[in-house]
Amino acid sequence: MSTHRSRALIVAWFAVLGLWLWCPGPASAQFVDIFRDFTNHIERQIKQDKQYFVDAQTCTEWFYKQQKKPDRPQAEGIVFSGRRPDVYPAIQTSDCPARYPGGLNAAREDFSAAQSALSLSLTFYEFALVGDRNDDGRYNPAELRDVLESFGLSYDRSSPALAHVTALTSTFDGLHKTGGLERLMTSMGTLFNKGYRLTPHDRSTLDQITK
Repeated sequence: MSTHRSRALIVAWFAVLGLWLWCPGPASAQFVDIFRDFTNHIERQIKQDKQYFVDAQTCTEWFYKQQKKPDRPQAEGIVFSGRRPDVYPAIQTSDCPARYPGGLNAAREDFSAAQSALSLSLTFYEFALVGDRNDDGRYNPAELRDVLESFGLSYDRSSPALAHVTALTSTFDGLHKTGGLERLMTSMGTLFNKGYRLTPHDRSTLDQITK
């Protein structure tokens, strides 16, 4: 009887061991969504920056038209070449004077700021893509370490995925707010010095979001 029990325990033990080996543990599973969550965060900001850009451009061009033909303002909508068909001005041209009491100069300053913000967001998205060195849609431990350390952030493999995502998104938010393009390019250079490159796959992905 004891022999049968021993055999049953051994069989059960091997079954548990096999299940443990088959299922990904926390150490590996925690890296699955970091790349996705990071890039999704940047992509949401890009969409906001595009809208900001289009709205500022709408009023800038409207003010120009008022200066050229003050007695006969153009009523038709403005067409923006190279702009995605799903990004339209959220602002009405009749709202431009209230939005920009300073007139054309104020609109131009906002347009310039919108360009800078969008440029930084797109460049940061490029950085995030470059950090996925093997283009598998995730950061492995080595890639995550290099991405974090390029910004001077500490890397701890035992930290939960949320901590890594928060560190990356907070860095992006901070640089986006302050216009830290130079700091971003320094981090990009750090990755390039380690052999990372913008791959054809990265370029294709970036082209889709840049349109």
